[in-house]
Amino acid sequence: MADSTHDTSRIMDGARTSLAVNRTGGYHRGSIGAGSARLKKEHAATKLKRIFIAIAAIVVAAMGFGLFVSALGFEGLFITVLLAVVAVWVLSRYPKIKVPKAATLSRGDLQQNVAKTELWLEHQRPALPAPAVTLVDQIGVQLDGLGVQLQGLDENTPAAVSVRNLVTRDLPEVVSSYTKIPRHLRSQDSAGSTPDSQVTESLKSISREIDTVTRQLAEGDLDALAVRTRYLDYKYGSAMDETPALPSPGAPDPALPPVSPAPKALGETDPLTSEPTPKDN
Repeated sequence: MADSTHDTSRIMDGARTSLAVNRTGGYHRGSIGAGSARLKKEHAATKLKRIFIAIAAIVVAAMGFGLFVSALGFEGLFITVLLAVVAVWVLSRYPKIKVPKAATLSRGDLQQNVAKTELWLEHQRPALPAPAVTLVDQIGVQLDGLGVQLQGLDENTPAAVSVRNLVTRDLPEVVSSYTKIPRHLRSQDSAGSTPDSQVTESLKSISREIDTVTRQLAEGDLDALAVRTRYLDYKYGSAMDETPALPSPGAPDPALPPVSPAPKALGETDPLTSEPTPKDN
């Protein structure tokens, strides 16, 4: 009976999530950013080029057959048109755009990193709860703004490394850690929170971080960006860890055992007291 109640509750939660998503336009609402849209346009242009080449090859082959073998006739013309239609249908559907894997997002320059991350995020939306889907769309717009600020930034600077880590490592890890959880466990309460709410809070933190980085780049404050010491807490989504203060130069190293002072030789003067060391009787 308990299992049945739990299943009913899970189904109702899923229905409410689906309704909320449909009210906002569904999961598949197109590109979340200009970078992913550009990649898809480039892929579409490549497919269109292949279609033209295939049609040209079919027409040339048909003309060659008609000139050097025999007249095509109605049947030959019908086969030519049929081959062209099949070529258009196949090449317009395949190959599908290759979605980058999370491990490959850091390859290429910063502009490519941003575009590939947007494309990767688009394909993660169906697995996310409705509030997180809205945040992903918002992050897509923010990544566009970040991409504009990255133009002309030296790829080897600490600031560029910090941005690359945020876009290609931190953001994908937040989403991937959620999608690894079985679907039926994502809405279950554990320690006062659910994976659904945790990933939403984590994406909020990522969104704030991207906004901060973009502002620093716009202001030209690369030093502040390069020495940032805050890191996103992926488990809870909102905590920020501060780097502990460095010990003073004279403080002992806590990793080393304490060292006892070396014994003084007999009759040696203590430089701090200017008195000779007493001798043993």
